[in-house]
Amino acid sequence: MLKKRYNRILLAVMLIPSAVACAQQKPRPIFDGHSLKGWDGDTSIWRAGNGVLTGEIRPDRPLKTNSFIIWQGGQPGDFELTLEFRITEKGNSGINYRSEAVTGVDHALKGYQADIDGGNRYTGQNYEERGRTTLAYRGQVVTIPASGLSLDQGRKNNAWTPMQVKDSLDLKNSVKPAGEWNTVRLVAKGNRLQHYINGKLISDVTDNDPDNRKTKGLLGMQVHVGPPMKVEYRKIILKEG
Repeated sequence: MLKKRYNRILLAVMLIPSAVACAQQKPRPIFDGHSLKGWDGDTSIWRAGNGVLTGEIRPDRPLKTNSFIIWQGGQPGDFELTLEFRITEKGNSGINYRSEAVTGVDHALKGYQADIDGGNRYTGQNYEERGRTTLAYRGQVVTIPASGLSLDQGRKNNAWTPMQVKDSLDLKNSVKPAGEWNTVRLVAKGNRLQHYINGKLISDVTDNDPDNRKTKGLLGMQVHVGPPMKVEYRKIILKEG
């Protein structure tokens, strides 16, 4: 009996590395570089070619609402996402994650967003689209506490008022100007959300708000309502777990 119990324990210990390996998948490209296969978006805005996923607002086709191209391969929870982006000077975009579709609005998402703009005023901050709004500005380490507030009660001046700034981050030489390629790395582990640009941590959020935080959801790229602009994404690599 003792020998059988020992064998069961030994087998369980041996299986642990396999379970961890399954939970932590290898990095994989989720954009093939030449088509929109595996993505859902408005094809009058989004196109693919030459290794680049491009979103563009043209003068003859203004947007009425923010429009996303949404990855159809799952709803990542804990993950690391790396990619490169290039945006025009008047561009406004972002990468949504742990998000949900908006009922009644085509190609719209609600959830966490790594902001991107051509003027580099917001690039890297954590903005919750159609939710609590700004959770951390550029250069902030923030904790979001439980508050019990409704969205209308907690939002003011496009920011979530209960947020607590715990530290500041060095932003010097963090983002390249409009028209140049930048590298993004997003790390979502549990309730901690970190946005890196070109290897530098730009915002760091610990979300302790059980009423509003999300643990998994849709992933997508945004084109924001505004003047004519273009944003490009390439080398989109996802590692889950």
